[in-house]
Amino acid sequence: MIKKLASKFFKFYCHPDYWVDISGDLDEIYRHNVRTRKKYPQLRYFMQVLQLFRPSLIRPITENSIINSNHTIMLKNYFNVAFRSLLKNRMYSFINIFGLAIGLAAFLMINHFVAFEESYENHIIYRENIYRVQLDVYQNGELVYKSSENYPGAGPAMLEDFPEVISSAKLYNMGSKNNVIITSENGEETPQVLKHKRFLYAEAAFLPMFSVPMIQGDAQTALEKPHTIVISESMAKKYFGNENPMGKLLRLEDDDFNNELCTVTGVFQDIPENTHLKFDVLISFNTLYTRDTSGNGWAKRRYGNGWGRKDFYTYVQLKPNADPKRLESQFPNLVDKYKPENKEKNMKDVLSLQPLKDIHLYSQLTDEAEVNGNGDGVFYISIIAYFILIIAWVNYINLSTARSFDRGREVGLRKVMGSYRSSLVAQFLIESLVINGLAMLVAFILIFSTGNLFHNLSGTPLDYVIWSQSWFWIMVASVVFIGSLLSGIYPAFVISSFKPAQVLHGKLKTSSGGVALRKALVIFQFAMSVALIVGTATVFDQMEYMQSKDLGFDMEQTIVVERPPKQDTSREVRSNRVKSFKTGLKQRSEIISVAGSTLLPGKKLRFKTPIRTNLQSQDEAVPLSVAGIDFDFAESMNMEIIAGRAFSEEMRDDLDSLVILTENASRALGFEKPEDAIGKRIEIERFRWSPSVVGVMSDYHQESLKEEKPKTLIYLSGTGSEYFMIKVNMDQSSQAIASIEEQWYRSFPGNPFHYFFLDEYFNSYYESERQFKDLFATFSILAIIVGCLGLFGLSSFTAIQRAREIAIRKVLGSSILNIIQLLSKEFLILVGTATLIVWPLSYYLMDQWLDNYPYRIDIGWTSFVYSGVVVLLVTAITISYQTLKSATANPVDALNHE
Repeated sequence: MIKKLASKFFKFYCHPDYWVDISGDLDEIYRHNVRTRKKYPQLRYFMQVLQLFRPSLIRPITENSIINSNHTIMLKNYFNVAFRSLLKNRMYSFINIFGLAIGLAAFLMINHFVAFEESYENHIIYRENIYRVQLDVYQNGELVYKSSENYPGAGPAMLEDFPEVISSAKLYNMGSKNNVIITSENGEETPQVLKHKRFLYAEAAFLPMFSVPMIQGDAQTALEKPHTIVISESMAKKYFGNENPMGKLLRLEDDDFNNELCTVTGVFQDIPENTHLKFDVLISFNTLYTRDTSGNGWAKRRYGNGWGRKDFYTYVQLKPNADPKRLESQFPNLVDKYKPENKEKNMKDVLSLQPLKDIHLYSQLTDEAEVNGNGDGVFYISIIAYFILIIAWVNYINLSTARSFDRGREVGLRKVMGSYRSSLVAQFLIESLVINGLAMLVAFILIFSTGNLFHNLSGTPLDYVIWSQSWFWIMVASVVFIGSLLSGIYPAFVISSFKPAQVLHGKLKTSSGGVALRKALVIFQFAMSVALIVGTATVFDQMEYMQSKDLGFDMEQTIVVERPPKQDTSREVRSNRVKSFKTGLKQRSEIISVAGSTLLPGKKLRFKTPIRTNLQSQDEAVPLSVAGIDFDFAESMNMEIIAGRAFSEEMRDDLDSLVILTENASRALGFEKPEDAIGKRIEIERFRWSPSVVGVMSDYHQESLKEEKPKTLIYLSGTGSEYFMIKVNMDQSSQAIASIEEQWYRSFPGNPFHYFFLDEYFNSYYESERQFKDLFATFSILAIIVGCLGLFGLSSFTAIQRAREIAIRKVLGSSILNIIQLLSKEFLILVGTATLIVWPLSYYLMDQWLDNYPYRIDIGWTSFVYSGVVVLLVTAITISYQTLKSATANPVDALNHE
C-alpha cells in the first residue's frame, strides 16, 4: 500500500521526461531490497520518493493549470523566506521544531500503543459477526459469577433453535489445569517431550470460523475425526524439524490419566499476539467422546449437549444482518427449556452475547483465557496523546505571537512594497507548514532511535508496526496540515495586521487582546501539565498500594511447580510419589517448606457451589468457592487461623469430615463471630457431604486487588494437590531450583520439569496497570518538557523586549534580585493560576478512575501540593537562565543599542 501511494505521488510530481527512467530505477532498488530481505522495503521506497522531490525534477505547470507559473514563483519565494527566517533565528527555530517534534513523537508512539490494543482480533475475517456466549449465574438472587465459560450444550442449542446463528464452535481447556505433555511418537532416538499451556480441544467449525490460516491441511476437515491434532508452524518445527509433519503421531498425556495417540492433520501459521485466544495446539473435539469406555453415553452428555458443568468457551457466528439484542431477548426461554431445574433450586442463568472485538479491552469475567487489557487505561492514554499535541501547538502560537515585534518591521516593509495582507498570511502559513513538516521528520528520527525502548515500555511486540498501514500515513499528513493551520492561522493574522506607518515609526504595540490570549494559552498549557502530574502521582500511589498491601498470605521466596501430568493410575502409587517428593525436599537445607493445594494464589477459584448450615433451609444457601489444601499449606503460606485450628496430620478425621472457612464465608453463613462457627455442621448438597467446621481463617486475596476477597470453604486435599508451593532460601535460590529439579525427576520420572515464582505470577495480573503507569509517567514528563521549552522561549523574548526597561531600572538603583522578581513574577503567577484552576478537575477524573478498583487509595492533598511545587520549581528553573542573564547584563549595552 505504501509503495503504491508513493509511486502515484512520484508520477504526479515528476517531469514526464524523467519519470520512466527514474521510476524504473526505483522499482529495481525496491525489488533488490525485497530479495535481500532488507527491513521495511516499502518505507525505503517512500523515503527515496521524498528525496527526489526537488525543483529540477518537478513537472512544469501549464498555463491552463489552476496553479500558474506566477504562483509557482510565489510559492518558491514563500519557502525561501521561511527557510531564511528559520536560519536567522536559530534558537527560536530549535525551540519550535524540537518542542513540536517531541509532541508529535509522543503522539505517534501513543497511537502505536493504542492501535495495537485496539487491533485485537483484526486478523479474523468474520470478527464483526462472532460473539462469545457469556454466562451470569445467580443463586437466591445473588450474583455468583460472571463467566466467560459456558455449558457445552449452549452452542448446539443456539444453532438448532435460532436461524440467526449460522455456526457455533466450542473449546475445552482442560478445566483449571491444562496440565498436558505431548510426546513425539515417530521412532526418534530422543523424542521431544513438551509441556503445553496453550492447548485446546476444538470443534471442527472453529478453524474456519476464526479464519485460522492453514499452511498444511484443510481448515474445514482437519479437526473432524477423533484423535486428530492441528499444530502451529513453530510447534511443527520443534517436534519434526524440517520433516513434513502431516500424518505424524503425537501422544497426549494429562493429569486426568488421559493417554491418547493423535495424528497430525494440519499445520497453521503462528497465532499473532493481538488475540485474546492464544494457542499452539488444537485437538479434535470428537476425541473427548472416545473417552466413554463405559458405553453409557456419559461423554456425550458431559462434553456434547450437557447443561451441567460450565467449563467450555462457546462462540457463535451470526448472519451479517442479525440483531444480537433481539437474539439475546430469546435466551431466557432457551435456558428454561434446557435447565428447568433452575427454578426449583432458586437459581438463574443469564446468557448474553459478548462481541469478539470487546473481549480484550472490556471483558473482566472469570475464567478468561488470559489476563485482559485495560480499556479505561487505553482511553486515558489516548487523551494524553492529544494533550501533548495541543501543548506543542500552543507553544508555537505563543512563540510566534511573542515574536511579532521582530517581524513587525519586515511586515511593514513588505506592505510598503505592495504586498497584500493575503500574501502575508500565506507567507506565515507556509512558515508554519515548514516548521510542522521539519518537526515531523525529527519526530520520526526520535521514534526510530527509541523504538526498542518504547516496545519494552508499552509491551507491544517488535513485529507490530503501524507504518505499514495506510491510515497511519493519512494520520501523519493530517496532523502536519491541520497542525500547520491551527498553530499558524492566529499568528499569521496577528502579524499581517500591523500597519506600516506604526511599524516604521516604532509605535507598534502589542494589543491587550493578544497579551490576554497568550497568557490564557500559558495557563491552559500548564493546567494540562499539572493534571498529568496529579494523574501520575495517583497512579503510582494506587500501584504501590496494590503491590504492598497485606494479601493475607506470604508469597515471597515461593517457587511453584504443578503436579506431574504423567501419573500412575494407582492412587497409592501417586500418594507415595507425592510424599517422596515432599519428604526429599524437606531434607534439603535450602528448602524452607513444601505445601500443596488445589488453589494457586493469583488464579481465580473456578468452583463455586451453594452451601448452608444444617440449621438453614435450601433457600438460605449461599454460593461459596471451594478449594483444597494439605496439612502444611496454612503454616507455610503464613495464613492466620483466627478461630479453632488448622488441619493437623495427627488428626485422622480431618481428611473426610472437617473443613475450614474464611472469615467472610463464616459471616455469609450467618455466624456473627468466627468462634461461633467452630464445631457447626454445614451441608453441601452437590457433594452429599456434611462436614463440620474445625477452623476459621483470616480473609485473604486470592487474586489481585482488582477483585474482592473470596468467600471460601477449604477442605483437606491430602495428596490430591494440583500445585506445590516450595519456600526456598533466596540466598541459595540457584541451589534450591537444582534440588527441586533433581527431586522432581527422582519422584516423577518421565515428566518435564517446569517452575515459576509465585510473586511474579501474582503480579502478572497487574501488567496492564504497570503499562498504564509507565506510559502515563513517561508521557507526562514529555508533556512538561514540551511546555518548558515554550516557557523558555517566551521568557527569552520577554527579556529582550524589556531590555531597555531593565537597563533604566538598574541605572536607577534596582538590585539583581528585584530584576529577577520583575521578570519571574508574571510567569509564576500564570503557572500558579493554572495549578489552582486544574486541581478540582484532576481530583474528579482520578476519583473516577479509582472507582474501578474495589480496594483503592483515597486521593490525598499531598499529590496536589507536589504537583504545584513541581510545576513552580520547573518553571523557576526554566526561566532562571534568561532572567539571571538579563539581571546581570550591563545596562549601557542595552541603552546604547536603543
